[in-house]
Amino acid sequence: MVTFEQFKQLDLRIARIVSCEDHPNADKLYILTVETGTERRKIVAGMRQYYSKDELPGKQIVIVSNLAPATIRGARSEGMLLAAKDDKRLALLVPEKEVSVGSPVS
Repeated sequence: MVTFEQFKQLDLRIARIVSCEDHPNADKLYILTVETGTERRKIVAGMRQYYSKDELPGKQIVIVSNLAPATIRGARSEGMLLAAKDDKRLALLVPEKEVSVGSPVS
């Protein structure tokens, strides 16, 4: 369990996927370039078996923008996107309506 104060430390924001490329060292990973409203970042995400590279650019997504960077299979990841997964599918968490990139999620 986390406290409400701990939860409030997460900075969830709307970002837009600008581009998507295959991770050179992992069959299940993409390297996404996302626009956050103030900068572009790279996010490594395990989505290759669920989404084609062509259907991701332009999508608005929810990211954890204050997550410490990590190196995943040799590629730097500067955030994390939010998605739901069951036994068969993965679905990106997206805003119901188009909103400004960089908008906080609360």
